[in-house]
Amino acid sequence: MNETTIIARMHKDGTVVEVLPDGSERPFPEQPMRPMTEEEIHAAAFSDPDALPMTEAELRSARRVPRVKTMRRALRLTQEEFAVRYHIPLGTLRDS
Repeated sequence: MNETTIIARMHKDGTVVEVLPDGSERPFPEQPMRPMTEEEIHAAAFSDPDALPMTEAELRSARRVPRVKTMRRALRLTQEEFAVRYHIPLGTLRDS
């Protein structure tokens, strides 16, 4: 099997580019490199032993962890702004 390593970089504006061996960049194509059907995606996901879906029992017992940092960044708020807006102690945000 032939494997190729691609180095990517995400810019602050959210665009993802491929980093070429000479250090220059080029945007990734809009179309997927290898289009897959839904069935192929499903089969590929289930064939990866490290990424198997959780069972119902595992889902019920899984600890729910809010992604505060992700939400805060999506809203483009600092920790201080987020804490004030949602009445969360700043120390709680810093500890998460």
